[in-house]
Amino acid sequence: MEEIIKKANTLIEAIPYIHAFRKKIFVIKYGGSILDNAAIRKNVLEDIVFLSYVGIRTILVHGGGQHINTRLKETGLKSEFHEGIRVTDEDTLKIVEEELDKLNDIIVDEIKTLKGDVTGLKGDENVIYVKKKKAAKDLGFVGTITAINKEALEDHLKMGHITVVSPMGVSVSKQTHNINADEVASAIASSMQAEKLVLLTNVQGVLRNPKDANSLISTLTTNEIDDLIKLNVIDGGMIPKVNSCIEALNGGVKKTHIIDARIQHGLLLEFFTDTGIGTQILKG
Repeated sequence: MEEIIKKANTLIEAIPYIHAFRKKIFVIKYGGSILDNAAIRKNVLEDIVFLSYVGIRTILVHGGGQHINTRLKETGLKSEFHEGIRVTDEDTLKIVEEELDKLNDIIVDEIKTLKGDVTGLKGDENVIYVKKKKAAKDLGFVGTITAINKEALEDHLKMGHITVVSPMGVSVSKQTHNINADEVASAIASSMQAEKLVLLTNVQGVLRNPKDANSLISTLTTNEIDDLIKLNVIDGGMIPKVNSCIEALNGGVKKTHIIDARIQHGLLLEFFTDTGIGTQILKG
């Protein structure tokens, strides 16, 4: 009986959050190795379907790096990166498109299995507009986002559909380009003036001591981040994640979160409980 009452209390605790977030837009980025794990993926998608059921308008941006790397290896093509960005020649672009399209279909089908209403948007849907990204090295068909077709996204959200977006864009000449998924999520969140941008990862969040799981920093402000980078508290792959959060906050997003997707129902725990389980980053 105590366990049943505890569950009821958790639901009651969630009521003010559900009321506050109803009809608001959440943008969630999901990629990396955690996207390949079927059990984790099911858990994450269950949470996303729940968000939709309680009236939260959810956009899911997926990556696909691991799948692309595997496919390139199978076909004998080399994976080449410059400053963390995949160099994308014509042959690589074809594989990137194919793998992202497959992943988009998988995610859409799994959401449907969970009884969620869903739309999948791929690279040729004219949702993300880009120009060629400039760098010290020619990156090939890699894009910098110039605009988001927010009306197209709004149309699907108004129908109550979870909207699953591939990180591909088109140029003015209708040429598709590969884009970093974190950049896509941040740009969409800013364009839509989202309530939240959420980056799902395979670590708890920002740890004050990376070797101490109990040193999670539950709340950070943008003013604190530079100092934490200088102190190497934030380093490696966490730097681009916090930078995506900063860009989104500067673009008008209310709050950003970095959450460990491996924690069962981590999204619900972060949004609908008083304590949360990840790192939230606020402007200021």
